[in-house]
Amino acid sequence: MMELARKNAQNVLAQDSEKLKREERRTIGAVHELEQALGIENLNRMEAFDISNTNGIESVGSMVVFEDGKPKKNDYRKFKIKTVKGPDDYKSMREVLTRRFKRAIEGSSGFDIYPDLIMMDGGRGQVNIALEVLDQLGLKIPVCGMVKDDHHNTRGLYYNNVEIPIDTHSEGFKLITRVQDEAHRFAIEYHRSLRSKAC
Repeated sequence: MMELARKNAQNVLAQDSEKLKREERRTIGAVHELEQALGIENLNRMEAFDISNTNGIESVGSMVVFEDGKPKKNDYRKFKIKTVKGPDDYKSMREVLTRRFKRAIEGSSGFDIYPDLIMMDGGRGQVNIALEVLDQLGLKIPVCGMVKDDHHNTRGLYYNNVEIPIDTHSEGFKLITRVQDEAHRFAIEYHRSLRSKAC
């Protein structure tokens, strides 16, 4: 009985150890892959932004946060667009980013932690909007775009005026996809909740 219990305990430990290793590859390992792809060190906190609306109606922005490759839902933020009329994602994103980082500069609770990387849903246009906002506010934070293909699937990263292809089977690519999907989901949920209240 003692020998059986010992073997069972060893099996459980081996399974738990393998599970922990898989989870580490999926999270911290994926972050290290992104660090290498982008040439960024000490990448811990990533913030991703997305816009959602229906023909410019009830336009909203989302901010989702990942730390060590895992979502940090308590730090998610949503923004109801106040200054933009009609479906203009660029102007809406400018408003969201300006509000988010002005509040960081003011030291507002919930906004006072800065990201190590900003991840925009889109390519060159969205990245340039973010860089302009940061420049106007005197901030220096790396910004990349999560580029989609013609079928709206994640294709790669846009960083420093170059699109960086990422191995689609890598943990880093899977993390980018999770971040992008989460930013999109959070924006759409908020948009739908506002539309349902308006009905």
